[in-house]
Amino acid sequence: MPNNVRPLRTGAERETPLRTPPHNYEAEQALLGAILGNNLVFDKVNEVLRPEHFADAVHGRIYEAVGKLIQRGQIANLLTLKNLFDQDPGLVEAGGGRYLEQLASSLVTIINAEDYARTIHDLFLRRELIGLGEEVVNEAYGFDPDETATEQIERAELKLYTLSETGRTETGLRGFNEALTNAIKIAEAAHQRQSHVTGVTTGLTDMDRKLGGLHASDLVILAGRPAMGKTALATNIAFNAARAAHESGGKEGGNVAFFSLEMSAEQLATRILAEQTAISSDQIRRGDVRSEDFSTFAAVAAELQYLPLFIDDTPAITVATLRTRARRLKRQHGLGMIVVDYLQLMRGSTFGRIENRVQEISEITRGLKAIAKELNVPVLALSQLSRAVEQREDKRPQLADLRESGSIEQDADVVMFIYREQYYHERAEPQQRADEAPEKFAERMERWQDRGAQVHNLAEVIIAKQRHGPIGTVKMYFEGRATKFADWVDASTLPDAGG
Repeated sequence: MPNNVRPLRTGAERETPLRTPPHNYEAEQALLGAILGNNLVFDKVNEVLRPEHFADAVHGRIYEAVGKLIQRGQIANLLTLKNLFDQDPGLVEAGGGRYLEQLASSLVTIINAEDYARTIHDLFLRRELIGLGEEVVNEAYGFDPDETATEQIERAELKLYTLSETGRTETGLRGFNEALTNAIKIAEAAHQRQSHVTGVTTGLTDMDRKLGGLHASDLVILAGRPAMGKTALATNIAFNAARAAHESGGKEGGNVAFFSLEMSAEQLATRILAEQTAISSDQIRRGDVRSEDFSTFAAVAAELQYLPLFIDDTPAITVATLRTRARRLKRQHGLGMIVVDYLQLMRGSTFGRIENRVQEISEITRGLKAIAKELNVPVLALSQLSRAVEQREDKRPQLADLRESGSIEQDADVVMFIYREQYYHERAEPQQRADEAPEKFAERMERWQDRGAQVHNLAEVIIAKQRHGPIGTVKMYFEGRATKFADWVDASTLPDAGG
């Protein structure tokens, strides 16, 4: 064999007492030989395999060159590659065209080509895992006062997740018949449900009718100004979904993971307790309750303790940590929906100083959408609105009001706003002007009172975007003392809860 021709490498090429990273040169050579013998093999493996996955860098360069030719519609064989390889200094050193001939002659069969590709990719992951482990150990030994051990763990989790996703194949093209059959099965399942919704029920009839429930893999944004009732509505929906799952044995609703970045788990539990007992949450919090009320609390607690509602009140949680905990919950208990209150309090997966908040919010929304698709559950994320709402006469929110919007509107499948005119109306009580006649002031006061009666306990959920359905407004009844939303009926038939 000429001295300048690269010999075929073997796994036992170097004998050393040190452990070498896992590799299989013979599998790499066999796969390249199969591709050179039949270019259709490349189409079977290129979704999984990349040039950097090869343990031998020369094999990776050959695979990359072959791929470029095939993707340009050309045939990749000894003739089309020989000139390229004879002119590439790195490949000339490896033997150039002569080494290609050796690879082609090493072809045994193309039947096992996909097995070779899986072997190469698996060994690549093992090498990366070894490198990641060494990196984690070295960082743990080091000491950076600006970085806590918990942040190191979160970064390691993110890298592990990213590594686990490497090479994961997509569903690919599917026949329309398969998609149509699945669509009919979804419709049939919805028909058999008592609520007739295709997604996770919100427990609110008018909202379910408009949305069809919260659908798997959807990112749903629920936005509003402070004091509009975002957390209250999200808590109601989460509770209703968990209760439906418990009462129906999993046929309705779903297990819920509630990530509360603003309120503690105890505060959320107090809200639910107030909703179910009709005792003001403020009274419960201050201890301003009667002794007999505690028997009511005990009875309600006994009824609700088995609800599949899980609360995580970690502040400033990252997307990576949320993903890890949601995946663990789905594996251990099952998961039907995720609630995040609220996304502006989250941190992206970027470590260190954040230079651009809009970019970080965009990263967070993309991450939440990815989690929804990966776990195949709806993600209901709450969002703040900008102060621009307060500067307008009509304070109903619009899509442009999304705070640090970035990609919020773009990534979301559904965007909903909460608007309560009563909140603004109460803060606009008429004051008599110095030059105003008493009769005129009385007329203005009467009109103000009439309007107040019309909007008392009225909340509007404005569906401003729905990728798979209509937009519009859903009227709802809001009982402020118990922080409870319900379907809207004539307010005169309902007890006055004091707003």
